[in-house]
Amino acid sequence: MLGVGNMKIRTRFAPSPTGYMHIGNLRTALYEYLIAKHEGGDFILRIEDTDQERFVEGSVDVVLNSLEKSGLHYDEGPDKDKGYGPYIQSERRPIYKKYAEELVEKGEAYYCFCDKERLDTLRAHSEALKRPFKYDKHCLHLTKEEIAEKLASGMPYVIRQNNPTEGETVFEDAIYGKITVDNQELEDMVLLKSDGLPTYNFANVVDDHLMEISHVVRGSEYLSSAPKYNRLYEAFGWDIPIYVHCPPIMKDAQNKLSKRSGDASFQDLLDKGYLPEAVLNYIALLGWNPGTNDEIFSLEDLIRVFDYHKINKSPAIFDNAKLRWMNQQYLKAMDAETFHAVVLPWIEQVTAGTELDTRKIAAVLHERTEVLSEIPGQIEFLKELPVYDTAMHVHKKMKTTPEIALTSLQKALPVLELLPEWDYQRIHDALMGLAQEMGIKNGQMLWPVRTALSGMQYTPGGAFEIADILGREESLRRLNIGIKLLEEAILSV
Repeated sequence: MLGVGNMKIRTRFAPSPTGYMHIGNLRTALYEYLIAKHEGGDFILRIEDTDQERFVEGSVDVVLNSLEKSGLHYDEGPDKDKGYGPYIQSERRPIYKKYAEELVEKGEAYYCFCDKERLDTLRAHSEALKRPFKYDKHCLHLTKEEIAEKLASGMPYVIRQNNPTEGETVFEDAIYGKITVDNQELEDMVLLKSDGLPTYNFANVVDDHLMEISHVVRGSEYLSSAPKYNRLYEAFGWDIPIYVHCPPIMKDAQNKLSKRSGDASFQDLLDKGYLPEAVLNYIALLGWNPGTNDEIFSLEDLIRVFDYHKINKSPAIFDNAKLRWMNQQYLKAMDAETFHAVVLPWIEQVTAGTELDTRKIAAVLHERTEVLSEIPGQIEFLKELPVYDTAMHVHKKMKTTPEIALTSLQKALPVLELLPEWDYQRIHDALMGLAQEMGIKNGQMLWPVRTALSGMQYTPGGAFEIADILGREESLRRLNIGIKLLEEAILSV
């Protein structure tokens, strides 16, 4: 399917290799992927490593692994050249030099030989006047002879964009609409640095044009740079792509989500036990909604329903509770076999070296698990009965007193000892029948039994499931411990 103006939709994810996949970066990649795939277009990966000072070794692998785990498979990239490469900016250096010099020839850019000392003086002056720093076009007025002489002498230089100081620049954004900027606010940004590498802004424009990118998706913090991008497109005589600026993802009403502030990256969330498909589903809804009340979407569903025109202008708040809920929905929707395979590594952190049945444990966890990393802490009691306070056997709502709890355990022990087979149903029938025979509420029997078996106030399973998982010998041993502790507690009062 062809996109706007019979041009195939082509989007690009262009991360800087700085060491991790921020949630905001992943959302940008997702939206770019969905825009392309919704129209049968291409999704391209480009590595923007022109800022060598920020480059982190191994971070390209982080990007590749994150895209693989999230299911966002790119059509073109560093290892999939479809004729638009190289897809790593540091390998495209000659291209940027050529186009920067072309702008100089057109009078749309100029050589700047100002040293750090002079620029620092200008910045200090701007700060004193409480104005944003803006280069004063000093080098724009050099003669051709002066420029040639400085270049011949090997003097370091940058190439700056030559922006007008009068009039207005207008640009259109798919989310924010028409935006007009006074040209007095435009700085003559550096296009080519003294090391011969382009700035982020210049490389973006050149690469997006040469790679025929139709839609540029990025955060709304880049809105202020868009006029400078447009002036570059117009200076070259190139078509301007469709801009889609997305609202920021916020930690709360005041603070943006930030790895520097300790907020989770994509890998952090996976390490905590969130499913990649749940994370992807959740972040799709951070700043976009389908216009319905539906909240659970597979990647295929999102490709089908995604319309970038429905992206919101308002910032989106990252809600951990909502992500936990969504993760639980994905876990609940799994069949028993798939769920067991997913939770097994977490269960085995506790059960390794024991004969505990991991399938029975998984069955208990299936409806109750929100985040996988919490599983070991929830089931530790299965391996070893923790030291606990007998006050745990007492529950106001269940109407259990120490004396009732003790009587229930003392009556339950011989009944369970006599069971011909040890399984969930026989345990259930024996304890429920005993409670009825004693004329007590079910909770007055089951609460003391469960707390004696687990030593825990809250467990992922009830008395029947826990006894079944622990087995006859260990269950009876723990009930005996509970009886002894209660007897001692009552005597000491």
